[in-house]
Amino acid sequence: MPRTIVITGASDGIGAAAARRLRRGGHDVVIVGRSPEKTRAVALELDVPCYLADFADLSQVHDLAEGLLAAHPRIDVLANNAGGMMGDRRLTVDRNESTFQVNHLAPFLLTTLLMPALTAGRATVIQTASAAARLFARFDIDDLQNAAGYSPLKAYGNGKLANILFTEELQRRYGDRGISAVAFHPGVVATGFAGDTNHFMRRMYHGPLRRLFTISADKGADQLVRFAEGAPGAAFVPGAYYESGRIATKVSPQVHDPEIARELWDRSEAMLRTHGEMYPAE
Repeated sequence: MPRTIVITGASDGIGAAAARRLRRGGHDVVIVGRSPEKTRAVALELDVPCYLADFADLSQVHDLAEGLLAAHPRIDVLANNAGGMMGDRRLTVDRNESTFQVNHLAPFLLTTLLMPALTAGRATVIQTASAAARLFARFDIDDLQNAAGYSPLKAYGNGKLANILFTEELQRRYGDRGISAVAFHPGVVATGFAGDTNHFMRRMYHGPLRRLFTISADKGADQLVRFAEGAPGAAFVPGAYYESGRIATKVSPQVHDPEIARELWDRSEAMLRTHGEMYPAE
């Protein structure tokens, strides 16, 4: 049966690759991107609806959620695929550190605002995480804004660890309402990753050696497509984090700490409630 599948970060990379494959599979794909030109080009190619949103501006995420809810009262799959590594530490218009907001806080907001449509669809919620959560994270629940000892890699690793913790806590809080959450590392994909930085990772992803250690966007989309089309419990274990198609066994110790996952959720809600109308108190 065709599913309504919303994919963020779908203007290029694995998001666009997954959108193409899922559209060929007969699904009703909805793409979300930051670049007007790229996003509309993919939407025109696939003959699907698209929405524009810059996750560095939470008001745009709020407007995105409103538009999606109005058009799609039932969503079967939400793929939180947008994210990235930034350069020097900088704050967004919402006064949050940009890596934290773009990788965690914005998708957290989008997911929770879409909950009526997601529960109506007994949805699968997919987080594109990364092995950077294990390799680079130095996660401090009291420093979510990466104010101490900032580096682009640490901030990115912390954001990806937050994706995994969010997946676990989303499953705990909403699993009994039909939500099935899953996170995955797509591999080292040949995309525009780190293109906005001067970090050495930019040279690795965009230099002449990239073909030696990266995989194609289509290959990187394999797990996203599998989770989007598959049945929870068969295609994946709800609440789990996957690498190379299997539940990851080498992870940060904090991945298995439910108290940190709960605290991250509660602090994320508290941050968003400072924005009033965007995330009203219950």
